Amino acid sequence: MTSSELEFTPSAGLTLGVELELQILNSRDFNLARDAADLINLLEQSGHPGAVKPEITESMVELNSSIHASYGSLARELEALRDMVAESAERLNLRIAGGGSHPFHDWSDRRIYPTERFQNLLKVYGYLAKQFTIFGQHVHVGCPDGDAAVYLTHMLARYVPHFTALSASSPFQQGADTSYQSSRLNNVSAFPLSGQMPFVQTWGEFTAYFERMRGLGIVESMKDFYWDIRPKPEYGTVEIRVFDTPLTVERAALLAAYVQGLARYLLNERPHAPSRDVYEFYRYNRFQACRYGLKGSLVDAYTEKRSSVQEDILSTLQTIAPHARALGAEAALQELGAGVIEGYSDAGWVRQAYAEVKSLNDVARLQSELWMGRTKVHA
Repeated sequence: MTSSELEFTPSAGLTLGVELELQILNSRDFNLARDAADLINLLEQSGHPGAVKPEITESMVELNSSIHASYGSLARELEALRDMVAESAERLNLRIAGGGSHPFHDWSDRRIYPTERFQNLLKVYGYLAKQFTIFGQHVHVGCPDGDAAVYLTHMLARYVPHFTALSASSPFQQGADTSYQSSRLNNVSAFPLSGQMPFVQTWGEFTAYFERMRGLGIVESMKDFYWDIRPKPEYGTVEIRVFDTPLTVERAALLAAYVQGLARYLLNERPHAPSRDVYEFYRYNRFQACRYGLKGSLVDAYTEKRSSVQEDILSTLQTIAPHARALGAEAALQELGAGVIEGYSDAGWVRQAYAEVKSLNDVARLQSELWMGRTKVHA
């Protein structure tokens, strides 16, 4: 990588892009399958929208949307991509599921996808690479310049508990109920370059930090940072990485609409300056959202007042409502807010499914039916 590659490519204001990491299941016991290569090869023949890529193990696939100016067009493309992937998976006798973790797979059974980068990650991180068979949604939002991206990265950190609670869908790991709404983020936290961006204030300061880290041999590229939120200079975006993959693409689109509305509010109104205090409470707030979801406790660094994550999301939705309206996403955020009022979470859906069917194999089956659009039951 040369210095020029870290130049920030300006992006059209507040455009959206979504990446979804998905579970590939066999159709016998609904454990994870090792068929990413076959699925990707079949999809490459279909002329599908967006992009489909391998992930770190052979039991995963990543869907990438195109770039969108609005929630509506993003939602339509995700639904079309969902239908194409579901059809191709069924041709291979496979199933696809959302959710931040598979409920019962054994990480030691996983195989690393045979690319140079993924094999190098196995060499560097050992067993953590296989344990990284977890599934997240990444949302990119466009920024006009690097300074705006640094500002937005810091300001969105205050809302990480929102993103975590709204997407939480990983209550089970290795066949056990973890007692968490989102257990997935605990796996991410094991990596040494996870966490949050340092408290730089300008793109110039960030570039200097990156060059120092690269000069010391700690990183080679921006991909080596596993931060919860990071700038992506080559795309001209800020990328939020804390979301669990939702159980449906419809919910994935709603979460992206929330990010876009928040970003418009933060960049247009500049309600606060970035504050180190946000990071004093960051790990506590993040843990509360992972453990308890909407019922978790949150400390606002700017007011030092405590509220529930649920209350804080509803208050924020009111604040950004004019921006959602301007973006054509008012109805989408009203739908998201209605679910928050009801206390809905995908993690709750998964636990309720297990309470009813008493089998994690059947839970995985139900998750696949839901994601693939074979059932509309989504309490």
